Amino acid sequence: KARGRGSDAFAGRKWSAVAVIARVRWGVLSSMEVVGSGFRLGLVLLFFHLSLAVEPLSLGIAIGAASALTGFLSYPRFYCGMVECCRQEEPLNSTALQLDLQNKLFGQHLAKDVILKAITGFMSNQNTKKPLVLSLHGWTGTGKNFISKIISENIYEKGLNSKYVHLFVSTIHFQHDSQLNVYKDQLQAWIRGNVSACARSIFIFDEMDKMHPGLIDAIKPFLDYYEQIDGVSYQKAIFIFLSNAGGDLITQVALEFWKSGKKREDMQLKDLEPILSVGVFNNKNSGLWHSSLIDKNLIDYFVPFLPLEYRHVKRCITIELQARGHKADPETVTKITEEMTYFPKTEKIYSDKGCKTVPAKVDLHI
Repeated sequence: KARGRGSDAFAGRKWSAVAVIARVRWGVLSSMEVVGSGFRLGLVLLFFHLSLAVEPLSLGIAIGAASALTGFLSYPRFYCGMVECCRQEEPLNSTALQLDLQNKLFGQHLAKDVILKAITGFMSNQNTKKPLVLSLHGWTGTGKNFISKIISENIYEKGLNSKYVHLFVSTIHFQHDSQLNVYKDQLQAWIRGNVSACARSIFIFDEMDKMHPGLIDAIKPFLDYYEQIDGVSYQKAIFIFLSNAGGDLITQVALEFWKSGKKREDMQLKDLEPILSVGVFNNKNSGLWHSSLIDKNLIDYFVPFLPLEYRHVKRCITIELQARGHKADPETVTKITEEMTYFPKTEKIYSDKGCKTVPAKVDLHI
């Protein structure tokens, strides 16, 4: 069941005590509105109760004070300082996003550049024509989930725990092929309901490579160039797809760069994006096999995540040790790094699990 209207739904409104009671009685208020309005209503009733024992002049002053206070509580900035609000118009702090990407994500110069420009440009554009759609591809442990976490936290303080950020995991939410049509209806209803409540909703689809082919096409209308669908605009929403599909293609290009003596950092998006989009489109296990989202060019960016090298794993281990309050001495860091497994078998350049198993390896050394 889709969530009801968010806490911002009544920011700026001024309701009387009688109006609040009436709206609760007839079920017009959502649960979040009831909480916020109930807080203001309590103050009104408190002033009213105290004023019963005083003369008319004092009663007038009390009512005036209560009215002023409830009006102040309705002021969006004050209200949103107490509860989470939909960030529909508030600008993005692009400097904070850039710092997070620089300091927390390793070995992904392409992803950093694309994500920063895509999110910053989209959030600053007051006249978007469609939602932002990002498709992140690469082997496990390369940072796809981590970067979606960074994006969420830079838009909403609660990040993945925000009521405006919605995570779908294919192996949990879409397990049974026989329920495909049911999943399509539920997915459409969930997105429609939540975007109605908050235009700047974020939807993250993890394990796209395990999703039934054709399921994701159910949301195509919401990603297209429509101003509104049944009175709802989806143009400010953000959709992020996470997939291991295409990881082999990305590794192949990266390995060719290495063998030719080129620097990894010289790799450009144009070296990978065309190969990636075609490869994923023709991959039956990508979740985007022959998808209309690709065919109709509704995915704005195919973002490649490169396989991580020995030096990148060392940085992950260093950060993990420091985060746990331990000294990241070179000997310990090197020892843990060498315990990781690498591929290809002869060159042993890339970590086969990226940085995903770093926390478990660190556990054995502290």
